[in-house]
Amino acid sequence: MNTALLVIDAQQSFTQRTHWIDSEAAPYMQAQQALIDGVHRLGRPVVQIFHHDDDVEFQLDSGFVRTLDGLQITPEAIFHKTRHSALVGTGLDVWLRQRGINHLIVSGIRTEQCCETTTRHASDLGFKVDYVTEATHTFAMQHAASGECFDVAAIKRRSELVLAGRFAHIHTVSSVLNALAASQREVLA
Repeated sequence: MNTALLVIDAQQSFTQRTHWIDSEAAPYMQAQQALIDGVHRLGRPVVQIFHHDDDVEFQLDSGFVRTLDGLQITPEAIFHKTRHSALVGTGLDVWLRQRGINHLIVSGIRTEQCCETTTRHASDLGFKVDYVTEATHTFAMQHAASGECFDVAAIKRRSELVLAGRFAHIHTVSSVLNALAASQREVLA
């Protein structure tokens, strides 16, 4: 399979919001960097997606629609989106198909929003998708009707629950890199 890593919305825009906490983001940043580095080592393309909209910190001229400080990434391609799915109106699907890419590894920010939406959309378009939860990041949320608070771990578990086996295979950084390396060895054998 021809595989690409999608790094979705790993951008400075989020650091401008009050719910960004560096210490909570640190495990994500480490996992995201390990995934980027591992995919690069295996010679597979890394694709970076940025989100922009009317919110001040997400406007293109804000200076915040750029890679998160602390992440080192040399993407093969960069796409800009204005919707939750990285596959809506960006040309990403065309770029992937032109290169024979039929397998995506999804990572980035936010777990339950743009990462999950892109995963569902990609699956519906026929891509095989690996969802690397530890290389996604999100923020605690409060249910509008009940007032119940959901922490980051609960939101991530929920995303895994609804995606697993239906839209994606759920992976850790090490398991997805091991699977990718094994498939590469099979091709070479």
